[in-house]
Amino acid sequence: MSNTIPPKPRRSRKPAGEFNLSDPCWYLNRELTWLEFNSRVLHEAEDVRTPLLERLKFIAIVSANLDEFFMKRIGGLKQQVAAGMREVSIDGLTPLQQIHECYKYIRILESRKFDLLQQVLELLNERGIRICRIKDLTASERKKLRKHFATNIYPLLTPQSIDPAHPFPFISNLSLNLLLTLNSASGPDMQLARVKVPVGASTSRFIPVPGRSDCFVRLEELLCCNLDMLFPGMEVVRCDLFRVTRNANTETDEEEADDLVEMIETELKERRFAPIVRLQVLEGMPVFQRGRLAAELDINENDDVFFVPMLLAMRDLFELVKLDYPHLHDPPHYPIVNPQLDSQRNIFHIIRDAGSILLQHPYESFSSSVERFLRDAASDPKVHGIKMTLYRTSSQSRIIEALLLAAQNGKQVAVVVELKARFDEATNIRLAELMEQAGVHVTYGVVGLKTHCKVIMIVRRDFNALRCYVHIGTGNYHADTARLYTDVGLLSCSEALGHDVTELFNYLTTGFKPRRKYSRLLTAPRFLKQALLAKIERETVLHRENGCGLIQFKINALEDGDIVKALYLASQAGVQIDLIVRDTCRIRPGIAGLSETIRVISIVGRFLEHSRIYYFRNNGSEEYFISSADAMKRNLEARVEVLCPVETPALARELRTILDIHLSDTRSAWDMQSDGSYVQRISTDPDIVDCGSHSQLIEYADKRVVQHRKRMKKKNSKKEIDIHN
Repeated sequence: MSNTIPPKPRRSRKPAGEFNLSDPCWYLNRELTWLEFNSRVLHEAEDVRTPLLERLKFIAIVSANLDEFFMKRIGGLKQQVAAGMREVSIDGLTPLQQIHECYKYIRILESRKFDLLQQVLELLNERGIRICRIKDLTASERKKLRKHFATNIYPLLTPQSIDPAHPFPFISNLSLNLLLTLNSASGPDMQLARVKVPVGASTSRFIPVPGRSDCFVRLEELLCCNLDMLFPGMEVVRCDLFRVTRNANTETDEEEADDLVEMIETELKERRFAPIVRLQVLEGMPVFQRGRLAAELDINENDDVFFVPMLLAMRDLFELVKLDYPHLHDPPHYPIVNPQLDSQRNIFHIIRDAGSILLQHPYESFSSSVERFLRDAASDPKVHGIKMTLYRTSSQSRIIEALLLAAQNGKQVAVVVELKARFDEATNIRLAELMEQAGVHVTYGVVGLKTHCKVIMIVRRDFNALRCYVHIGTGNYHADTARLYTDVGLLSCSEALGHDVTELFNYLTTGFKPRRKYSRLLTAPRFLKQALLAKIERETVLHRENGCGLIQFKINALEDGDIVKALYLASQAGVQIDLIVRDTCRIRPGIAGLSETIRVISIVGRFLEHSRIYYFRNNGSEEYFISSADAMKRNLEARVEVLCPVETPALARELRTILDIHLSDTRSAWDMQSDGSYVQRISTDPDIVDCGSHSQLIEYADKRVVQHRKRMKKKNSKKEIDIHN
């Protein structure tokens, strides 16, 4: 295809030796490039081609992303500052400098986000969907809302005074809170009180106005309008909304822990009381109230207070995104059943006949492939054992149901659960306990390393011998995200892969580190990074000898400095390098003499790009790999990851199609400039309405079904002719 043959490289304007690859100027900052990604996500909310409720969805996504950014990245940087660390990152910034640069970018991004929300809400209002002010409602509607408040909200509230007898209350992470300034008729002094806004499973943030299903009032406003129930006989002088974000970096050293589960539970408790890294307040909060909050919460009022013009906790907009207005959403997407699995035959017979099957989510159904793989294994009398890794899954998971059923049916089931999957620790502890009670052998991986690889192994007796059937994927075993994230996976009964996966599980369940021999898989932390560097260098050498060198990565992040340096050296030799990088990217493309053969694109659209594909042209002996690992230092050096070759020609062609569709995208693709900024591609063809990669891959999936049915029809017709003859 067009993208497999690189263009002839331009002559370098600067000799390779004149570039000092240790100079920070050649590396972009990890945090700032991630924030730049969120700018691209926000653009989806600006794009008039995006359906209106989907535009609201992207605003909510950016808001949720920024919450996590403060909890994880800003929290981590603040810890480094508190510890006195002044070491610079590869891009030359100290932790404190990174915080300041991030704050500058975030304040601009937030301002843009709020302006955009106002525009989207006005457009929704034109279509009859509105967030109303209570004062604008009729007396009858206000009366009904007050009754709703008294019945459904008032019992949940716990007002707390703030005075010498009542110390400042604990403020939980990401909670909405009212700081009330009260005046009592019995005394001249103003008093302060705090009320937590009870947004949660039982209470929505946006309350429908009785009799008007398309009109909503904000919960905090409803609360403010009925404070006389909480404080009878008192005057409410002010009602100010605020929200805090706490540090989520509370990890301790696993090697010092006697009980890993107990250690994680302790970390979760510590995270609840972790230092505050951000205070958000509505614009207009007086200096006294703002200063009191900052002092009580022990934060820097000048740096860590963020003013919000209209709506705190904008991630709650997901509630409105769920409204059932088909014309305001993307066209519904129904994943197809993988054509090779579209059969009532035993799934293990299908895999055995095919050798290997490539899965493409969310274009292909997760339920009819991965979940079926485990579900059928649980009830197949010839299956003797199931082993799998579990990083993230849904709390009501059919994956877990299948594992429990398998254990009940007397099969040996072993699950490696990663307890330190950020923000899923509590769920994973609960699921681990549930599985252990059912007789599943649960382990927690290797001390000091996160188990991030996604692997399942089914041991089945075929004929007179045991055979291993494996699934190796790029995404989590999570049915919900499998409908929203793009991932690929491999179902295979390859003897070599079966041997390698057996070795991998022996390592994960024992932690022993003898010289394990892998014939196909490349595993981290021991082999994967060195293998990638070696393959980049090999491509460089082959290009010098024969030309036409080509490297293509489709990954979420490119952060590892050694990988970036190796790619720079390959580009200086003339190798064409195509990088499809979703968010963080340290490399600077298009610099004459250094990276002029490198292009970086980012795909932002309907689905979240999550698959990792690595390609090397290798002088015509092409190599394709799928992986759970990004090109990040933590993935390559501090996690258990796998890089799996895809060697079947037909499956390699499918990966080639995925890469080419992304590289030719003129709707969802953004081209990175050498300074780290991005420019969105715009189609010059007036007849093309939407040629985004996600739309194309949906069509490609449907086309595969049609082609498969034609092949099967032709094959069956040939069989009938042969029988007749």
